[in-house]
Amino acid sequence: MALFLITPEEMSSYLAEKVRAKRLELNLSQRTLSERSKVSLSVIKKFEREGKISLESLLKIALVLDALEPFKDLFKEKDVVTSLDTLLEEKERKRGRR
Repeated sequence: MALFLITPEEMSSYLAEKVRAKRLELNLSQRTLSERSKVSLSVIKKFEREGKISLESLLKIALVLDALEPFKDLFKEKDVVTSLDTLLEEKERKRGRR
């Protein structure tokens, strides 16, 4: 089991802060971001204020802010080998088990 030092709520707040900072860096108003992303102004305001947003809306905003690409690696498998036995086992397996 992994040890997490940040809660989902803290991550949501962090992402909201980063989105707001990027929006301001690009000199975009909330209204302009809303129009370009097709996400309602009220959703953008709530996200920046409370960190609450749907995944679809977040991805639409990320696209406008040129930040969509990193999402494709969000659940990427890590290239970590725990032991030589694990490495050898992975090399030998050709098909998945049923």
